[in-house]
Amino acid sequence: MSFQNGILNLTNWSANVILPTLAGLFIIIAIIQFSRGVDYSRAMYGGFLCLMASGLLRALETFTGQRAWNDPDQYWIALVTLVDWLGNVILPLYAALQVAAGALALMTDVRFHYASGWMRHFAAAGLCLLVSGFLRLGEFFVVQGKGGVT
Repeated sequence: MSFQNGILNLTNWSANVILPTLAGLFIIIAIIQFSRGVDYSRAMYGGFLCLMASGLLRALETFTGQRAWNDPDQYWIALVTLVDWLGNVILPLYAALQVAAGALALMTDVRFHYASGWMRHFAAAGLCLLVSGFLRLGEFFVVQGKGGVT
């Protein structure tokens, strides 16, 4: 076994076993502190941070694990996959969240001013969908152009 393989196994073990276990422990501590009326936010943030670190490591493994370990395009493919995932998954979900926030702001504040909060939410949703659409359009053109010019 090599040193690099040992570090990889240690990282996988800590991200897949230790961090979710610590997250559960932190959340239990937060619930106990909440029931006693004590400030529980630090323990809750600790639990979320453990889950987030574990999830980010798993996501990075997914993005880089698409190619062989010695492929020179591994980092490029990982970066392209990350941009594709952010543009096609996260941006539309964020747009839906902004539409909901804009609807809530519109129900509470009905001033029609260009700098109103509800208009900013709807503009952010439109921009998210615009960027996601341009990304999909670019992907379509790249896929169509792989055959060469005919």
